[in-house]
Amino acid sequence: MSPQFRAPKGVPEYVPPASGRFLMVRETLSAPARLAGYGYIELPVFEDTALFERGVGESTDVVSKEMYTFTDRGDRSISLRPEGTAGVMRSVIENGMHRGGLPVKLWYAGPFFRAERPQQGRYRQLQQVGVEAIGSGDPALDAEVVALADRAFLDVGLRDFTLHLNSLGCAQCRPAYSARLREFLDGCDLDEATRQRAQINPLRVLDDKRPEVQEQIASAPLPVDYLCAECAQHYDATRGFLVDLGVTWQESPRLVRGLDYYTRTAFEFTHPGLGAQSGIGGGGRYDGLMSALGGPDMSGIGFGLGVDRTLLAAEAEGLHVPDDAQVRCFCVPLGEEARHVAVSLLGRLRATGVGADMAFDSRGLKGSMKAADRSGARFALIIGEEEIAAGTVMVRDLVEGTQEPVPLDDVVVRMMGSAG
Repeated sequence: MSPQFRAPKGVPEYVPPASGRFLMVRETLSAPARLAGYGYIELPVFEDTALFERGVGESTDVVSKEMYTFTDRGDRSISLRPEGTAGVMRSVIENGMHRGGLPVKLWYAGPFFRAERPQQGRYRQLQQVGVEAIGSGDPALDAEVVALADRAFLDVGLRDFTLHLNSLGCAQCRPAYSARLREFLDGCDLDEATRQRAQINPLRVLDDKRPEVQEQIASAPLPVDYLCAECAQHYDATRGFLVDLGVTWQESPRLVRGLDYYTRTAFEFTHPGLGAQSGIGGGGRYDGLMSALGGPDMSGIGFGLGVDRTLLAAEAEGLHVPDDAQVRCFCVPLGEEARHVAVSLLGRLRATGVGADMAFDSRGLKGSMKAADRSGARFALIIGEEEIAAGTVMVRDLVEGTQEPVPLDDVVVRMMGSAG
């Protein structure tokens, strides 16, 4: 029978065992930030639409085409969050976090929403892990943020990805470059929508992936050729610190990213196993964003890493991402008295941090062992009349195929020792 209801189109749904691998990837991507002193921030899933219009940029596809926007009961325009940086900046300003020690270092994770045409790796609900470091223009901080993303992908096990790096200049040198780029684009055969985008932010045209556009802008002027002395020095210093951190990258002078707020350092990670949707994460510096949102003039840098795409990249490399399920042992009670023993044992195992489950509904040995196999547990703990009489539990290693009786009072300690 076909289900009456289905998940919305373009929204990936993770169920066991794939959901366990998803959780493991998300945990791994966030671990480097936690080790580097980044505190967790839980953001609203929806915000004032104007926050994204001002913070992300009205010329971006994200704001002009892809936001889920609605009017709430108070006649306010609300949008589901399409990205994380603007919301973090709003929270930093609102909660006065910038008045404490700087830089403010935060990380977050969760779903983001974009009304895009669904395809593999391009979803309407996408899952990301992000970090933001606010209140310092130190190029060593740029290198730290880039290196955290690099380490996160390496820790997942990815090896085939490429880090692309560029500098987009600042408020002092960007205007001269933008004017020169507009002049160049005026001579190109562009559609009206692209011409309008070029007038608002010409750098956005460099991010246009259409072949007919890419062909025309092949000889377009590049941001790095117009950097002021201070931006050039910042970029050189950032690359020097990346060398110190052992990070390798590819110079990508046309990289501009898809959001208007980026300045100076911009970076993106791509993976060949994802086809057209090759980006698995990226970010950059956004000096001026905080003041644009009503806060003090503080610099910042951050990234967003795609959990969905990282999982796809791992699959493309044939990596075994372990299931996050923590069931180590599975109790198999045979008889009503054994069920009481098993429930008690189950509670003691879990209390000591050992993942454990059991067969329910008074199944026989064959059905219970099938359930044990499906659980992914390493050990089956079989309790029958003979075991109760002897005060033991039959511990069967489901990988090695061996088994031995273990005194009931020793089972918890044995399972704790086997967890390593």
